[in-house]
Amino acid sequence: MFFTGAALAQSPAPGSNTPVVTSTDADPSDIRPELKEALPQGRLIGKGRLTVWGFQVYDARLWVPAGFGAGSYTSQPLALELAYLRAFDAVGVADRSLKEMARSVAISDAQAAQWKAEMLRVIPDVKKGDRIMGVHRPGVGAAFWVNGKANGEIRDAEFARLFFGIWLSAKTSEPKLRDTLLGGAGG
Repeated sequence: MFFTGAALAQSPAPGSNTPVVTSTDADPSDIRPELKEALPQGRLIGKGRLTVWGFQVYDARLWVPAGFGAGSYTSQPLALELAYLRAFDAVGVADRSLKEMARSVAISDAQAAQWKAEMLRVIPDVKKGDRIMGVHRPGVGAAFWVNGKANGEIRDAEFARLFFGIWLSAKTSEPKLRDTLLGGAGG
């Protein structure tokens, strides 16, 4: 699933999904080519691990340009990378994403069906070790890279706003992960 959660450097208590803020200093060798292409001025501001009921789901990292403000993330470029720690099928990822997106606004059945089809086009089944990077393109939509390769775009600004809101909206289901990812960027 393109989920949301806890820390890279420390493990939370069993059964906890509480993120712990970690260092955001990125080793230059850790900046992948696709990030340089998608967000050339990006810098890592936060990272965390989603752990749900003791199961580690993924490690998340948020890259933003200088001057990024969390309160206006919908109008700014950003890259969110998830490194999966377990396998999920694409349908489960899309369904969970839609459920999380609907926390912000009501989504019609027709819109949900359209967005689900779009997600199934760009987000494959994932296995442990796979990386998916989503890039927010304000006013345009979202682009996706899977294991370093461009995998398509969803050219719908409302989709992108709600999709990245899964992690960055004040209405997220994982507010501690949001705080961890934003690494003090406020909002």
